[in-house]
Amino acid sequence: QVQLVESGGGLVQAGGSLRLSCAASGRTLDSYAWGWFRQAPGKERAFVAALGGNGNSVYYADSVKGRSTISRDNAKKTVDLQMYNLKPEDTAIYYCAVDPFLGRVTRNPAYWGQGTPVTVSS
Repeated sequence: QVQLVESGGGLVQAGGSLRLSCAASGRTLDSYAWGWFRQAPGKERAFVAALGGNGNSVYYADSVKGRSTISRDNAKKTVDLQMYNLKPEDTAIYYCAVDPFLGRVTRNPAYWGQGTPVTVSS
């Protein structure tokens, strides 16, 4: 079993930066793929970024491409999402996720965190 806990959310002004972190407990996740999703008010949860188990495969949603960086630390079992030049439309609850397969972590990962809220003020 895997437990995921996100942190780092909060209120930030447009144009600012934020670093979200996700810590895992439970089984070893060295070969697992990690992902970040977000759910804005009144909208469905959407994919944001993913990082493969090898650390070399990285994917970003078009909405955050060029403004976000996903990274992982296998020793600490953590994954971070650094976001830059934040916009009001980035306001959402951000969830981290993990799955044995990269292809599945971008669509329907096996494990989810509880989410951390991000609010971007204009």
